[in-house]
Amino acid sequence: MYFALSNEQSIFKDSVLKFSKQHLRDGALQRAHSHGYPTEIARLMADNGLMGLTIPADRGGMGGSLMDAIIAIETVASVCPRSADVVQSGNFGAIRVLAEYGTAEQRERFLAKLLSGDAVISVGMTEPDAGSAVTELRTTATPDGSGYRINGSKIFTTHGPFADIILAYVRFGPGTHGIGSVLIERGTPGFNIGNGSKFMSGEEWATLLFDNVYVPEENVVLKEGGFKKQIAGFNVERLGNSARSLALGRYAFEEARQWAMSRRQFGRLLCEFQGVQWKFADMRMKLDAAQLLLYRAASNAGDGFPNADETAIAKAYCNTIGHEVAGEAMQVMGGMGYSSESLVEYCYRRTKGWMIAGGSVEILKNRISESVFERHFSQRKVNS
Repeated sequence: MYFALSNEQSIFKDSVLKFSKQHLRDGALQRAHSHGYPTEIARLMADNGLMGLTIPADRGGMGGSLMDAIIAIETVASVCPRSADVVQSGNFGAIRVLAEYGTAEQRERFLAKLLSGDAVISVGMTEPDAGSAVTELRTTATPDGSGYRINGSKIFTTHGPFADIILAYVRFGPGTHGIGSVLIERGTPGFNIGNGSKFMSGEEWATLLFDNVYVPEENVVLKEGGFKKQIAGFNVERLGNSARSLALGRYAFEEARQWAMSRRQFGRLLCEFQGVQWKFADMRMKLDAAQLLLYRAASNAGDGFPNADETAIAKAYCNTIGHEVAGEAMQVMGGMGYSSESLVEYCYRRTKGWMIAGGSVEILKNRISESVFERHFSQRKVNS
């Protein structure tokens, strides 16, 4: 088995690194603490071929593989952690579901402006009573003439306050089979955005409220029976999440490594203390192991969707190690690592969120254990 990047992948990585150093290095700290969605960065990335990497060329994308997108997100994050969010938005998750399952008319209407960086799409999945148990969602799609009326709400929606389009998970009927998805455009009558709030990471979210929102038939992406396809697309989102977790952990590692080679205490460089050396040895081993799990899932997917088991293993481990390494790096750097003058504390806060978002580490471990024992373990309460 060969673990190195191919010649083409290495050239691509070098070009993304050159772009990132030229356009993203300056202002990386300020960008991490800024509000809103970095639209100007999205347009810049679109001009340089970094949006739609995983989308076929005949649908407006770059026709690359999932591995290409992983390389891009890692490389951008190594220079500007915040800008990696744009790579995520333009290549993983909702945009990929739209490109894969949307109609030709939907792709023509929405995909071009998403790929140009002029619009943002967000997935509306989580609800007040449906988080990890996403199949318990209550947002309904009721037939009305040639379309549907949408009623319900979504919370914790990434980029929700700034999104132009919401890919909303809705219930057309009872049970898991009744779940599908629709596209709801910002400004549609009855679609309102609640008061803003913030995560620990500084990211903003707001409750999305659907009050008798009319959605025409042409805005339906997947009808009843579409839930498994949506989750297959969501596994791509999970690998983007994994890549950012790992990349931010590695960013923090590199910052701390440079610090340990220049900071002196008690007349010695920090890297000369064995306790510090062992910290870095542990971090390096864990980062390398996580990298291999991530690359396995992405490589085996090719230009399709990744395997659910490999995705769960990669995300659970990358999430855990990214956050753990960022914490260790912050500890090595002491007050400077803990300060907002450094991006290390930012990496620590961001990686913690990804242990929850997109399928918590605990839920992923449930999924992995089902594969181990080749049986389903229901988490639902059994009525006696």
